[in-house]
Amino acid sequence: MLTELETTLLGVMMMVIMLGMGSSMTYRDFLIAFRRPKGILVGLLSQYLIMPFLGYALALLLGLPPAMAAGLILIACMPGGTTSNVFAYFSKGVLALSIMMTTVSTLVAVVTVPLLLSFYGGLAGLSGDYVIPAGNVAQVLVVLLVPTVIGMGLRKLNANIGATVELIGSMLGVAVILFLIGSWVPRNYQMLLDTGFPVYVATIGIGLTGMLLGYWLARGFGQDSNRARTISLETGIQNGPLAVLIITLTFSGTMQQEVLFIPILYSLFIVITSSLITIWYRGHATTEALARDAGKVRR
Repeated sequence: MLTELETTLLGVMMMVIMLGMGSSMTYRDFLIAFRRPKGILVGLLSQYLIMPFLGYALALLLGLPPAMAAGLILIACMPGGTTSNVFAYFSKGVLALSIMMTTVSTLVAVVTVPLLLSFYGGLAGLSGDYVIPAGNVAQVLVVLLVPTVIGMGLRKLNANIGATVELIGSMLGVAVILFLIGSWVPRNYQMLLDTGFPVYVATIGIGLTGMLLGYWLARGFGQDSNRARTISLETGIQNGPLAVLIITLTFSGTMQQEVLFIPILYSLFIVITSSLITIWYRGHATTEALARDAGKVRR
């Protein structure tokens, strides 16, 4: 499990991340986005319909024990993570859409995440010991919305300060994942060695399958390839640190360690898989651009 110091640091870092996310947005951005909301709506469908069902289905099909099923379903129900913005940028996606999707999915998470956890937790037959109370989740999310609103206020007050806080928040998103890996993995390496193949399938598969389904759902709803790549990454990259924070505030002792296992493994593998997918997406985007340029020359 995480130590008290690690839990405190995680909470502080999450506050800074949310402050940075808020600093990436202005109230005008929301007005512009809602004039053309299709991309955001498709992203929300991917985030809150595909991912929670996928987490439940994987837990059921792979026969995961209750603690790990609880951790997987929690990850599946989380809003998008801020690190998705970094990967969207490098994959030549639509950065503005990525930021809006992360922000909107986090705002609506206050309502959707407790409901989804209650529904899929009940469907998976999780016992009272492994149920994550909806009230706990809602309280954490509401508290984290406060720095988001403050960040938006900073951006409006001074664009330079807002941009600096945004950069710090984005980089800290990666730092939190590295912090979790660096502090937790060395203490639990034997557990990693003893873990069965189905757990790794679930941990890696939920991110990769989410990206794949998110891409084709976006294409099916008429989004161009750049926007589809963005929605794909936003779908598969969940807010792992937020899931870890909720678990540490809900469970203790051995139970905390068991439920934490999949969210921390997910945070490790999603960086690796997202990097590989981003390289592939970037190459595909370059090929598309060259093909368009060649078509213009022929005309």
